[in-house]
Amino acid sequence: MPNLFSSLSECLGFSQIMTSHSPSTFTALKVMSSKLPIGVATIERPLIILSITYIFIFIFSCTPVNLSKQDTKNTHEKTISEKSIDTKSEKKVNEQKENKQVKQIKIYDDVALDKTIIALFAKDDDKKTTKQFLNTYELGIYNLGTNDIVIQIEFFENENDLKKIIEKNLLPGKIFLGPIQSKYSEILNNYCSHEVIFFSYSSNSSLAKDCVYLINFFPQNELSQLMAYLNDEAKVALLYPENEYGYLINSLIDNIIFESPAILVNRSSYKDELSNVRESIKELGKYELRKYELNRQKQILSSKKDEKSKKRLKKLERFKTTSDYDFTHILIADYGLNLLQVAPLLPYYDIDPNIVQFMGTGVIDDKTFFFEPSLQGAIFPGVPESRRINIINNYVEIYGDEFLRISTLPYDLIGLINFIYSKEYKINEVVKLLNNPNKKFNGVDGNFYFKNNMIERDLNILKINNGKSFVVN
Repeated sequence: MPNLFSSLSECLGFSQIMTSHSPSTFTALKVMSSKLPIGVATIERPLIILSITYIFIFIFSCTPVNLSKQDTKNTHEKTISEKSIDTKSEKKVNEQKENKQVKQIKIYDDVALDKTIIALFAKDDDKKTTKQFLNTYELGIYNLGTNDIVIQIEFFENENDLKKIIEKNLLPGKIFLGPIQSKYSEILNNYCSHEVIFFSYSSNSSLAKDCVYLINFFPQNELSQLMAYLNDEAKVALLYPENEYGYLINSLIDNIIFESPAILVNRSSYKDELSNVRESIKELGKYELRKYELNRQKQILSSKKDEKSKKRLKKLERFKTTSDYDFTHILIADYGLNLLQVAPLLPYYDIDPNIVQFMGTGVIDDKTFFFEPSLQGAIFPGVPESRRINIINNYVEIYGDEFLRISTLPYDLIGLINFIYSKEYKINEVVKLLNNPNKKFNGVDGNFYFKNNMIERDLNILKINNGKSFVVN
């Protein structure tokens, strides 16, 4: 199936922004894109940085993938006509606040979507990530075509500043994009009574509820599809760091393995700074026990004089331990530089990747790991790079910068926004759509949908080989 970029690129639109060259917009002109005929205008004010992007492009809708019937053809729609926003009276809002019988599932009214979308960025967000997300919003809108929609970029200093920005823009039917960090996403649920929707990039799954939908790469989704790939002969060992990510994987795997044909036979953890990682690997692989057993066999054979025993002894001299592992697969739940240090230690302590299948989570989907000798043949859940190669090349060509792996998140989100507005959905229809896991959307990171307010994807199982990865399922 074509990726989101290729399948929607025919929806290309064009417009220009008329920007005043007055002194008040001098700062804005400095950061406007010179790459595309649209840009991000940032106007600096005391204590608050505000950024407004006005993008007016004709929109053509592109149909999502339905679970029961996948349609890969682009469906061209008529240009959306402007609609007035039906706002609630203050009296109705106050009555809702005073109603003590609040249902757990918010029932949204038949309210039109507000055509000004608020994108939220914190001043302490990673600068490169912020820049890429802004560029990707711009590129996604340009490629996909977003009609008569204003994306208003708001930079906030702290949580109080964020609250002021949200409350200033609280209109029924309003959509917010962000924040990126979990610490700023914790307050979003407080505003769900106002019939708004937040698409946050937080990785904290506990924040996914009511009007807050999370866009990220979630280990639960990845682990479920990885474990489902294994057969009933698979015996899994888990090796994880004692940090937030490692603890998360350790807490998830028990429930996930119960839904898998495989079984979990052992697990071992190590300190985040790797001070005891060697001991953990030895313990996991029963290194000392297997070493003792090998030495015992060598002693027996050395006492024998027949040619068969001599030949076998010569063969065993090449090994440090026996190869009778308790497990057939080992899941290495680490990432970054630590993973590049941990992985080579496994074969060093005789956990042979030619005998034991090495596995990783989606964080291993980076070319940095594809050349590590100990990870050759390792498998992980993900989608082939061919699905996102067009957007990667397009971004590099236009912005002259490396495309971050996480930048597919805002691009897929713009694709979803594009569909929602092209259909002229009311907010209650949007909520119904997002809460229906049988509705799938064609994204660059695979077909995606929402389950319990968290994005999930249909993933492949990929295998690393000589600097590349390829689909094995």
